[in-house]
Amino acid sequence: MTKSFLLPDLGEGLTEAELVTWLVEVGDTIELNQVIAEVETAKASVELPSPYAGTVTALHAQEGTTVQVGTAIIDIADGSAAVEEAAKKEERVPVLVGYGVAGEGQSKRGHRKAPADTAAPADTAAAPIPAAAPTPAETAKPLASPPVRFVARQEGIDLAEVPATGAHGEVTRTDIEAYRTRQEPVAATPTKQETRTPIKGVRKHTAAAMVSSAFTAPHVTEFLTVDVTPTVEVLDKLRGTAHFRDIRLTPLALVAKALLVALRSNPSLNSAWDEANQEIVTKGYVNLGIAAATPRGLMVPNIKDAHTLGLKDLAQALNGLTATAKEGKTGPSDLADGTITITNVGVFGVDSGTPILNPGEAAILCFGAIRRQPWEFDGEIALRSVTTLSLSFDHRLVDGAQGSRFLADIGSILADPLNLVALA
Repeated sequence: MTKSFLLPDLGEGLTEAELVTWLVEVGDTIELNQVIAEVETAKASVELPSPYAGTVTALHAQEGTTVQVGTAIIDIADGSAAVEEAAKKEERVPVLVGYGVAGEGQSKRGHRKAPADTAAPADTAAAPIPAAAPTPAETAKPLASPPVRFVARQEGIDLAEVPATGAHGEVTRTDIEAYRTRQEPVAATPTKQETRTPIKGVRKHTAAAMVSSAFTAPHVTEFLTVDVTPTVEVLDKLRGTAHFRDIRLTPLALVAKALLVALRSNPSLNSAWDEANQEIVTKGYVNLGIAAATPRGLMVPNIKDAHTLGLKDLAQALNGLTATAKEGKTGPSDLADGTITITNVGVFGVDSGTPILNPGEAAILCFGAIRRQPWEFDGEIALRSVTTLSLSFDHRLVDGAQGSRFLADIGSILADPLNLVALA
């Protein structure tokens, strides 16, 4: 009996996904819950486990194409007994099913039936439905994570031509950069060129969300320049303590803590507009979003219940969130239910900006670069550490006075971190 596996609902109201990589091919024998493909939604990379055991008889989607939820993507002929017999003949490593980047560690490919006169490699991959039986060299597919494959597609690079240096034989982003550098001509004649990239995945989702936010919520942006020398000094002292010795403590952690404290007396900044019910929803919890630039584009994962965290736990959560986003392992649940956001443009050397609200949120704080510059201090001019904060807010939810007070409270804490003790 042959069963078709339909692309499942991946949550968060998503209706489509890009099929990035097949990890099986026609003729493979697969197990229940074996990862058969990597797909990329507008929010995350996801590994698809098979709901059936048996033999792959057909692949209905090509790599790089967008598939609608509910569409058949693979046919599997029932072969449970054969799978059990094959499992007895050799030791196998269990497959962990879930979100994340594939291509790390052992291959997730199933057992392929090799011709009697050919010893087919056990760890090769192939193009989706070959018209004729290819040779092993033609079917070999380089290992690479979805973000790396995305970069390669953007650059028009064939991963098969890139020397791999990853710990498990996978192509890394560093490998792609090195390959691209070697391919660039030493002296090229300037020509007009165009590169066209399909608008899909995270870029498509981000664009739609930003347009919706910009034309739905009336944005107001205010700016405040602050002498944060005391904050810089406190951070230096904390880094030298046993409590923070093994933790990467950045200015963003104190900015985040200042925002969380300031929200206690300014709850309107942690609210949402419910158009359907004509209600303002004020949240009694804070899921703090951090805008992050990732290989897949802009993402805003959030720290759940950030208002319950002390500075140490908050710093650890920020470090973990950022690392996960850069590795392309952010899952849909990490992106859902944010209540307020911080975007740190200072890491790019930028002083300030007018950020667009994350859809459904009342405010976003922009944290600029900290610079040493002349500043009035105690009636004299001194060299101080100065930064600019900007706050965009939804004027339907937040009055000018409320937004101004909230921004001023954050600035006050950063100008004198002792206020954290008084207000926390």
